[in-house]
Amino acid sequence: MHGGIASAILDETIGRAILNKYETEVWGVTVELNLKYKKPIPLNQQLKVIGRITNENSRMFEGTGEIVLPNGDVAVTAQGKYLKVPIEKITDFDVEDVEWKVVELKDDPKEIVL
Repeated sequence: MHGGIASAILDETIGRAILNKYETEVWGVTVELNLKYKKPIPLNQQLKVIGRITNENSRMFEGTGEIVLPNGDVAVTAQGKYLKVPIEKITDFDVEDVEWKVVELKDDPKEIVL
């Protein structure tokens, strides 16, 4: 997988992890994103992508994430800083219309220890 695609996946995952914390929509605009590419990412294989919030205040939040290969190795790590912005100030994006939301499944892990 191209490194830019891996970057976009981790940026979206970390930036949207904040959605799990609040009842109302809180969106993150990327201020800073740092990645470390550790292993090549093969195509056509199931990957695990993890994002978490590590720090937060009223205006910003920080998070980390990983792309994990099928064998459990971490291929890419990321750290990011995000500005909290209401979606209507970012775009005229209709969340319900395009069905972009977090869908929790009953067997989703609550935490993964690497």
